Amino acid sequence: MLEARYRHHLDRYMVEPFLPYLKRVLTPDQLTGLSLIWGLIAASAVALKWPTLATAALLLSGFADMLDGALARHIQRTGPFGCCLDIVTDRIVEGTIILGFFAANSQNAWACLLMLFSTLLCVTSFLVVGLFIPNSSEKSFHYSSGLIERFEAFVFFIVMVWLPQEFNVLAVTYIVLVLWTTGYRLFQARQILRM
Repeated sequence: MLEARYRHHLDRYMVEPFLPYLKRVLTPDQLTGLSLIWGLIAASAVALKWPTLATAALLLSGFADMLDGALARHIQRTGPFGCCLDIVTDRIVEGTIILGFFAANSQNAWACLLMLFSTLLCVTSFLVVGLFIPNSSEKSFHYSSGLIERFEAFVFFIVMVWLPQEFNVLAVTYIVLVLWTTGYRLFQARQILRM
């Protein structure tokens, strides 16, 4: 939601200034790989209860994820494989972060399981809606925004890292918002496909 609304500002001030330099040293797929590596470091830091490293690595993972697609569009090297790689690595990062919360405290097992389940449903709705609705954006397929997207998920993860005593309350809030996003996407798709 927030990323979709403010993405043009983020691109203008935080992404576009780096693109001329990045195109000389990295490919979009390498940036996707860096996003994955930083995400796995973040997950390990979550499991080890190292909040500062977890936060920094999550932010670097998210930043590399913003840069990969922007760089691909900048050098006109967008393609289906890059899109697939980006989506898969994003899910690996999110899944391992949630597993990190379980590793940090096994009493979080049910909350983590439900977070994974809600994320699975949300991603499925995102992909299915993107499959059937014609694309009108610069992305590789129709991008259906929702209340909880990657930016908001990372905000939740960072708050959970710093407030582990509130994990269950935050997890329930996350699950409800993710399920709401799933339902909203399906409702939105129904309205568009009926026209």
